Amino acid sequence: MELIKKNIHMNKLKCKSALQLTLDDDFNVPDIKPDIDRIITQQGDVIINEIKAMNGKLLIKGELGFNVLYFSEEDARPIHNISGAIPFDEMINMELTCVDDDPIVKWELEDLSTGLINSRKLSVKSILSLSVAIEELYDEETGVMVEGPEDVQYISKKIEITDISVDKKDTFRIKDEIILPTNKGNVLSVLFDAIRLNSMEVRLLEDKFTIKGDMPVFILYSSESEENPIEYYETEISFGGTVDCNGCNENMVEDITFRILNKNIEIKPDMDGEERVIDLEVILEMIIKVYDIQEPEILCDVYSPCKEITPIIRDATYENLVIKNNSKHRIADRIRVPDNQPKILQICHSDGLIKIDDIIPNGTELQVEGIIDMNILYISEDDLRPLSSLKGAIPFTQIIEVKGMNPDSSYEIRPSIDQLSVMMLDSDEIEVKAVMNLNTIVFDKVTEPIITDLEVADLDLEKLQAMPGIVGYIVKKDDSLWNIAKKYYTSVNNIMEINDLENDNIREGDKLIIMKKVDMAI
Repeated sequence: MELIKKNIHMNKLKCKSALQLTLDDDFNVPDIKPDIDRIITQQGDVIINEIKAMNGKLLIKGELGFNVLYFSEEDARPIHNISGAIPFDEMINMELTCVDDDPIVKWELEDLSTGLINSRKLSVKSILSLSVAIEELYDEETGVMVEGPEDVQYISKKIEITDISVDKKDTFRIKDEIILPTNKGNVLSVLFDAIRLNSMEVRLLEDKFTIKGDMPVFILYSSESEENPIEYYETEISFGGTVDCNGCNENMVEDITFRILNKNIEIKPDMDGEERVIDLEVILEMIIKVYDIQEPEILCDVYSPCKEITPIIRDATYENLVIKNNSKHRIADRIRVPDNQPKILQICHSDGLIKIDDIIPNGTELQVEGIIDMNILYISEDDLRPLSSLKGAIPFTQIIEVKGMNPDSSYEIRPSIDQLSVMMLDSDEIEVKAVMNLNTIVFDKVTEPIITDLEVADLDLEKLQAMPGIVGYIVKKDDSLWNIAKKYYTSVNNIMEINDLENDNIREGDKLIIMKKVDMAI
C-alpha cells in the first residue's frame, strides 16, 4: 500500500516590520550659485543602495536626494536650483527566522521641508517611513490518493488554493527623445523636473507579459532667450513593451507593481547644433507576482476492511486570493491661494501624491480614508516673485467592495493617480480634478487538515468475529454512507448494491442492510 503525494506551492507572510526616521541636514550654497532670497519649492526621492542581514537585524543603506528651487535677486536669471543628498543607514529588528530571506523594502516620503538659515545656507528636513515584508514560499506535501489492494477505500475532496507561479523582481527601461517646439528657447540647464507613471496596463501571455502606460514629463529650465530666461515644457510619453516571465499564462492573476527606480535627463544638440533635444532614460522597477488559482483533489480519509489504517493528519496554513481589482474614483476640490502668497497668473505644473491615513474593514467593504497632497507650481502676477508654489490637501473617503472578505482576511491597497488636471478659476483659486486608482488585493488565511502518511496494522480478528455479519441500520442525523461503511468494515459500493441505492445520498431515518465485508477476507 502506497500513499501517493503531491507538492502544493504555497505562499504566506512570514514577518514584517516598519520604522520611521527623521533626516535633517544643512547645506551651503555652492560658490557658482547666487544667494538665496526665497525658496520656491522642493522635491525629494529615496534611493535604497544596500540591504544586508546582520545578527537578527536588517541594515538598510540609502540616501534622500533633493532638489530645491529658489529665487535670487542677484542674477539676470532669477530662478536657480540646489541639489544634494542626505545619506542614511538604519537597522530594522527582524525575527531570527527571517533574517536570511529576501526582503521587500518599501518607502514613503512622509514629509519634506526646507528652510533658509541665511542667504548662503539652507536646512533640509524629512520624515521617511520604511517598511519591510518577508514572504515565505514553501511546498506543502499532501496525500492525493492510495495505491494498493482493491479493498482499500479512500475519499478525496477538492480544495481551492492560490499557487504562486512567479515571484521575482525585474526592470524595464524606457528611452525617448523630446524635441522642444519652435516657440521654446534653447536649454542652458534643467532646474526642475517631474516624471510620473499613468494608466499602467498589464496583460499576461504564455511565459511573458506586455505592459503599456503613459509618462507625463515636466521640465523647468534656464533658457538662452533673454526675453524669457526661465521656460518650461510639459508633454506625455506613451510607452510599452514585452517582458519575459517564465511560468505565467493568460489564465493566471497578475499582481505587478511599478516604481521609477532611476531617471536620467540629458540635454543634447539638435541637427543645427542647438541645445533643444531632451534625452530621457527611465528605469522602472517591477515587483512581479503571478498567481494560479488551482483546485487540486487531496486525500480526505482512507480505510480498509482488511487492515487497520490510521491516517497521519497535520494542519496546513496558507493564504488564498479572495479578490484582486482596480477601482477608479473621481475626486474634485478647490484650493485657494493664501493671503501671504502672490496671485496666480498662469499654472505651470501640478503634482499629487496620495497618502492613505486609514483603512477600515466593515463586513465585505473596505473604507479608505486619506488625502491627495497637491503641489502646484505657477507664474505669479508679482514681478518680484515671478514663480511661486502652492500646497494643498484634498481629503477623500472611498468604499471598496470586497466580496468574500472575512475578519481574518489580510489586504493591501496601492493608490495611484491615473489622471490629474488643475484649472485656474481666477487669480485666487484653482480647481483640482483627479481620477484615483486603488489597486486592491485581499487574501484569506486558510487552515486545511492534510494527510501526510498512513500507519497500517493488522485487524483485531477477535473483535471483528464478535461483530454480527449482517446488521440492520437506521440512518442517524449527519450520517454518511462513507462513515457507516468505515464503521462496519465494508465499502460504500457494497452498501449501495445490497440496498439497491442509485447514489450515496441518504437521509435521517432511512433503513439499511449492512453486510460485513471483512468476513469474506477472514
